[in-house]
Amino acid sequence: MLATGLYYIFILFQLLLAVYLVLPLFLLILHYIRKLLVGDRSPIDKPPFFKKDFSFAAIVTAHQDTRFIPPLVDSLLKQTYSRVKTYVVADDCDVSNMRFDQPGVVLLKPEPALNAKIRSIGHAIENFSEPHDVLVIFDSDNLVHPRYFEYLNRYFQQGYLAVQTHMLSKNTASKYAKLDSMGHIYNTFLDRQMRMELNLSSCILGLGIAIETNLYREIMYNNTLGGFDKKLQADIVKAIPQLAFARECIVYDEKVEDGKTLEKQRTRWLFTYFHYFKINWNIVKTAVRRLDLKLFYFGFIMLRPPLIILVGLGFLAGLCDWFINPLFSIGWLLILLQFALSFILIIVTQSKQKGMTSAFLHIPLVLLRQARAIFNLKKAAGGFLKTEHSKIVYIEELLKDEPF
Repeated sequence: MLATGLYYIFILFQLLLAVYLVLPLFLLILHYIRKLLVGDRSPIDKPPFFKKDFSFAAIVTAHQDTRFIPPLVDSLLKQTYSRVKTYVVADDCDVSNMRFDQPGVVLLKPEPALNAKIRSIGHAIENFSEPHDVLVIFDSDNLVHPRYFEYLNRYFQQGYLAVQTHMLSKNTASKYAKLDSMGHIYNTFLDRQMRMELNLSSCILGLGIAIETNLYREIMYNNTLGGFDKKLQADIVKAIPQLAFARECIVYDEKVEDGKTLEKQRTRWLFTYFHYFKINWNIVKTAVRRLDLKLFYFGFIMLRPPLIILVGLGFLAGLCDWFINPLFSIGWLLILLQFALSFILIIVTQSKQKGMTSAFLHIPLVLLRQARAIFNLKKAAGGFLKTEHSKIVYIEELLKDEPF
């Protein structure tokens, strides 16, 4: 009886893994069917629901490093939309040589040091020089496309209360930067673009997230650990009908340039997944209690293991099935092959920047680094692992090579 029960549990576990691995190809096919039937529609093409120009607060959080602040502020000052004010929170930074004479920029130096991004955001809100309808969170190494707020205003005119904007890579020259970008392209398509096309809530990032100010005040919390965006999105998706994704609103983020930095980054991401597993499970329970299928889908996807673990479990399940039922092993081989195909097709068809496909041959390097990251989780548990960046570039230099 016990053996039979364990067998059916194992079958159920395999079905769950198979759903996660088959879903990407299904969504890619659905994307092109939808495009064929209804075209490439966007919320900004619709008549506005609110005919007002929203006031935006661009919150820039910097910690112990001010090198990237001037280029980001420069890109914010060059927006085609005028109702934007920038609040730079220079936490534990030397700002003695930093001056912003423009009235649209406020430089804040909290004392004592806050040492947490969530606290820096709160400090900026407490020091708003005027009321703002919407706040947008940026990291200090970001750059913002000139039409970012022009398009973002149109999304809030449609009635959305929270919008994740479209992050692209600021640097794509090195193989590790390309590999880092490929992972982001894949996740953006599955967890943001396709969610938006299906009228589902999108996943957020730790940057480029725009939130109605009163909504943010309602869900503000005291957790200061890394991965704060996971808690933030859990609170948002339970509070509003849809967390939107704005593909036209482009923010650039620096990608890692070397293997050690990528490994450190993946270690932090893996730790965040396990650390916030309970919060994501709570989304599923809330969805069941409310009988909310959209929220259930969101929670179900948030429980999806990181790719390296997901694929590894698929291989392990196929290996175990070889001793139980070899036909199941053949099924797993086909599932893993279609998953690899779906990954390649998503990168090839959805990449907005040049040179991404040239990094396919280096994917084993990422798999190796991610495997090593699993064994470094204790380091992440012991403290925040900060990803170091080095490339300083201004928006004009970046846009000269971009097709938009």
